[in-house]
Amino acid sequence: MVRKKKAEEYEGKIQQALAVLTEVSEDSTTPRNIRRSAKDAMNALLSGEYTPAVRAANAVSMLDEILQDPNMPPYTRVKLWNVMSFIEAIKD
Repeated sequence: MVRKKKAEEYEGKIQQALAVLTEVSEDSTTPRNIRRSAKDAMNALLSGEYTPAVRAANAVSMLDEILQDPNMPPYTRVKLWNVMSFIEAIKD
């Protein structure tokens, strides 16, 4: 019962993260490499072959790398920090 509730909660967090990553990946004012990384993080979160925690960890590492980019607009950086806060809490 508890495990099912956690799984639903994690899927909800992943859906929130995907919504924000979709915004970033479709924002034409964001540099192309950052949009591409947002899409890569989305693919990592959607991957069916891993547990939610592994998918979240993969996405966090991708986003962590791109957050170092000095060309990132500040509003995009804030969105990506929000995504990371959604998915960093996902544990096995």
